[in-house]
Amino acid sequence: MPDRPGTAAAAAAPDGTALLAATPDRMRGALGHFASGVTVVTTATEGPDGPHAHGMTANAFTSVSLEPPLVLVSISTRARSHRRIDDSGRYGVSILGAEQGPVAHHFAGGAQSPEAVSLEWRDGLPLVGGALVHLACRVRQSHRAGDHTLFVGEVEGLWLGSGGPLVHYRRDLRALAGPAPTPAGDPGAVSARDQAPAPAPVPTQAPAAAPVPDRAPARTPEPTAVREHAPHQAPAPAPVPHQAPGPRRDPNPGTDREERPAHAR
Repeated sequence: MPDRPGTAAAAAAPDGTALLAATPDRMRGALGHFASGVTVVTTATEGPDGPHAHGMTANAFTSVSLEPPLVLVSISTRARSHRRIDDSGRYGVSILGAEQGPVAHHFAGGAQSPEAVSLEWRDGLPLVGGALVHLACRVRQSHRAGDHTLFVGEVEGLWLGSGGPLVHYRRDLRALAGPAPTPAGDPGAVSARDQAPAPAPVPTQAPAAAPVPDRAPARTPEPTAVREHAPHQAPAPAPVPHQAPGPRRDPNPGTDREERPAHAR
């Protein structure tokens, strides 16, 4: 009787290397070769003195759809954030920048660095100050998959910054240089060199007006970060680019930290 693939008799690849069983440790090591960005997934719970922020570091994050705008986070059923997201029905995603390694470690249960963490409340959700991207999401679907749940969220708010990303590769965090910034940190903005040449001016009887020097658009100051006990009904700050002056840092944001999920080690 022929052996099925994966049995001991068929445990060799064409190049002669051994075919290994997909144990949790081997899966962790193998999937560590897939370089990914690093996010902090956050949510809020109501307390007697106002909303409380909770967060965990996760690299199991992906885009699902553009129309409607859907993203997905995979959360271990053992993580405290799992129950909190399930209860609240909402979560935030902060895509971390190259210099935010201490923030990633803090929310992964590693070295505690509260001085490196500042929180911004947007649309009732806590988000990590200084991140490259902020997403405010509402859970539309959840799917149990093994020891994790896939939370599909519809993006209800999006804020863009600029800079290089923080990258997770083989159990280590690495920084990548970012592209040249575009106006207002908008990757869809068209640079001057990509614009079509302006048409030649049509001569008129009136004298030509003196050229007006270009002026950089006035920047809106970054809103002051609201502490974690601010009530949900407080008006959400207007979305502004991250290049504006940073928010006031909360020296002790009081966020719950999670143990690093197995897939992120």
